Amino acid sequence: MTTITQRGMQRAGMNRRSLLTATGAAAIGLTFTACSPKSSAPVAPGAEEAKLNFYNWDTYIGDTTLADFKKATGVDVNMSLFATNDELFAKLKAGNPGFDVIVPSNEFVTRMGQAGLLEPLDHAKIPNIKNIDPSFMNPQYDPERKFSMPYTWLVLGIGYRKSKVKGVPDSWKYLFDSNQYAGKIALLSESADLIRLSAKYKGHSVNNIPPELVAEIEKMLIKQKPYVKAFHDDNGQDMLASGEVDLVLEYNGDIAQLMKEDEDVDFVVPKEGSLINSDTLCIPKGAPRPLNAHKFINYLLDAEAGATISKTILYPTPNAAAKALMPDDYRNNPVIFPPAAIMARCEYGAFEGAEKASQYEEVITRVRAA
Repeated sequence: MTTITQRGMQRAGMNRRSLLTATGAAAIGLTFTACSPKSSAPVAPGAEEAKLNFYNWDTYIGDTTLADFKKATGVDVNMSLFATNDELFAKLKAGNPGFDVIVPSNEFVTRMGQAGLLEPLDHAKIPNIKNIDPSFMNPQYDPERKFSMPYTWLVLGIGYRKSKVKGVPDSWKYLFDSNQYAGKIALLSESADLIRLSAKYKGHSVNNIPPELVAEIEKMLIKQKPYVKAFHDDNGQDMLASGEVDLVLEYNGDIAQLMKEDEDVDFVVPKEGSLINSDTLCIPKGAPRPLNAHKFINYLLDAEAGATISKTILYPTPNAAAKALMPDDYRNNPVIFPPAAIMARCEYGAFEGAEKASQYEEVITRVRAA
């Protein structure tokens, strides 16, 4: 089993959605532990062993969070990584191999809940629920937070190199419908995101996209394909940093991380609006240690623990108490927290069934093969 530190991954330019595939990590898994492995001690009847298995995205936890939780509770956390929501879903659909807490994105909370893959949360065991901004407490994808607690939220936009781009690329046209920056564009490879954002560019909601518009989007993207350098697996900020591309479809947090190191980089949410994602904390069906799982989720929602996480990953937090502890350059950063007028034009993507998801995948497969 490969072991690596969170800080080491960040120095290597890793981001939330990418794995160390060059080392084979995606195949063998990555495990992070709060302390050295120990032999299991006897467990009293009715009690849980002092361990927890956490299935998370990479670079998506505070530098000391796992060790701090171990110190506070005595529970040792083993963290394994997944690369996509599809991978997470497939793993759990085949049967929970022993995970206690997972981090699915919003529409996959709906999908996994409908598939019976999530345990209902006991809110009484999560007193730090009081720290969550009330606006995040009753989302359409999980009414009344039956299955999930909010961990972060994200918005997609265009990261760009200011010295190479004329003005502000404030429309999806620059990525989807223009040859102005031919060969210097990278698009996120997620099929649903590409189709939904193309629909936004066309003046439609990201949801309930009619078949005739999907067909129109496919033609547009096939026409655009020769001008696209790459369809990336969420390592777009690395491509921007290296100069491979000048414009990239990416998440705000990833570009915010790069902007701390490179002042020639900026980020814009296009004027047509964008797609919002939210990553959540859930307990999968069959979790072997549900008490420890509730304890861990509650700890991650603590104000100071949440602030430690936010300082590391630079994604917007739905934890109001944690946000209040953050410095002004985080709370007032328009990349991390776009202005209300911009967010009013953004939407969550809804899970519209496996058939629709498969259709989107088939469309982008044809686009990439064109």
